[in-house]
Amino acid sequence: MKKGFVFDLDGVITDTAKFHYLAWKDLADEIGIEIDLKFNEQLKGISRMDSLERILAYGNKSDAFTTEQKEALAEKKNTHYVELLQDLTPDDLLPGVQEFLNDAKAQNVPCAIASASKNAPFILEKLGVQDAFDAIVDPATLTKGKPDPEIFVRAAEAINITPAEAVGFEDAQAGLDGIKAAGMYAVGVYSGEELHGADLIVHHLTDISVAELLQK
Repeated sequence: MKKGFVFDLDGVITDTAKFHYLAWKDLADEIGIEIDLKFNEQLKGISRMDSLERILAYGNKSDAFTTEQKEALAEKKNTHYVELLQDLTPDDLLPGVQEFLNDAKAQNVPCAIASASKNAPFILEKLGVQDAFDAIVDPATLTKGKPDPEIFVRAAEAINITPAEAVGFEDAQAGLDGIKAAGMYAVGVYSGEELHGADLIVHHLTDISVAELLQK
């Protein structure tokens, strides 16, 4: 029997990937690096600084900036990204999410967010679902990013269950690898990227019910 749910945010609860891409592309253009949507797949599910490092490596500019300059670049990208998020509304929830969260709350199933995004609280507020979650792991408190299982273990602890008692939801391979490494049952949410190692793959949360998952 499972006792709680742990969700990634982007690609599972809502799709802000397009905003991430626009913000990273503008920044990359500014420093003379050209990225496209194919390259952007590498940035899904990983932290802001890890994303920047991959962009710099792709443009052969890993050593072109100091640590302070890199932090400033990452902050500039985030400022632009947050500006793009201002128009988010509950209509931007992915199909089935609101109903699934409502059902989980009705059955007293605790839910946590395990996202690399430091903007998770803001995004959940814009989507109108912040009250559906009992805990949000602060990525700034982590020592390692996905695919390390740390964030998922912390999420389970935050809702007072063991990882083995949790179902994790992810749309990115790095996240799925982290869920499995934590010892959770893994639901892969297909968003165009081929996923490996998931216990179950769905296109939307309309494809599965709370009751079914609790029996896993």
